Amino acid sequence: MIIAYFGDLSYGGTCKMRCNALRNLGHELVEIDGSYVPAGIVGLAMRVCRRLNYSLDTTRGNERLLASIGHYKPSLVWIDKGLCITPRTLQAARAILPNVQIVHYSPDDMGQRHNQSRQYLTSIPHYDLHVTTKSFNVEELYGLGARAVLFVNKAYSDETHRPIEISSKDSLILGGSAGFIGAFERERADSLLFLAKHGVKVRVWGAGWGSWKKRNLHPNLVIEDRCLWGEEYARAICSFDINLGFLRKLNRDLQTTRSIEIPACGRFMLAERTSEHLGLFTEGVEAEFFSSKEELLKKCFYYLSHSEERERIAESGRQRCLRSGYSYERHVEAVLDRLRRLRSRAD
Repeated sequence: MIIAYFGDLSYGGTCKMRCNALRNLGHELVEIDGSYVPAGIVGLAMRVCRRLNYSLDTTRGNERLLASIGHYKPSLVWIDKGLCITPRTLQAARAILPNVQIVHYSPDDMGQRHNQSRQYLTSIPHYDLHVTTKSFNVEELYGLGARAVLFVNKAYSDETHRPIEISSKDSLILGGSAGFIGAFERERADSLLFLAKHGVKVRVWGAGWGSWKKRNLHPNLVIEDRCLWGEEYARAICSFDINLGFLRKLNRDLQTTRSIEIPACGRFMLAERTSEHLGLFTEGVEAEFFSSKEELLKKCFYYLSHSEERERIAESGRQRCLRSGYSYERHVEAVLDRLRRLRSRAD
């Protein structure tokens, strides 16, 4: 099947991983890269427009998508968080190919204003299927006019998220006793500082930590304030004894990409306890969870001093990922299966 795929196809991003998974399943992908690094006056204009709930089409995504549809005649148009894609573009796509199916996928909380745009909100009824990794978004999307909605868990890439043999140099440069990879959020920062003040050495990779770091220096807390992608990201996961899994409260998270990627790398995960985490991994057997800073601290101390138990849980988590089909290949297969059922129902 020919699939026209629009999204932020930057290296190391999950959008590119989903695109690759579809290709690995034997489909022909026409990629329309919507990635753009905001800078200068254009970056300022983009930020102003986002505050006004409008998304600038800085890469001419609408125009390029329609050109690809006209030229390649795909059976499926896959739009990955297409905030700049307009209803007019989707209507024009159907005018070119009346039988084409159009799916919108988002790994973010589309019920929240900061993840929306005027173009997206007015386009919702024009998609055949909306795919969300937020269980609570299902009813919200139907309320916004979606025709069909599919919830899927987060996933991992076979090519990226795998056990990697770590050198002493990797451990020194990337890893440590306990680590967190992710953007700054106040609750995350408070928990990490709590661990540091109580004797746990913690290293943090991610964006947005700079100003907080200056006000909260501690010898047990190393803030790198830099993002990791692709191979380097996986190497960092494999370089930590304990990988911390904090949720993003801004997105009402019950699971994150790290929730699957860490166990898929065969490394030990200690994450916030939620109903979805408990459904994905057996507590104390395939991963560990916490519900308070005190429980987090207690489990950090315990597992740092019980390496064999830690490694056993890490390996069990890896096997759960393989056994339960948490890869992007199985992930996108579920989307394609739902689309097939929607098509047969329409016929």
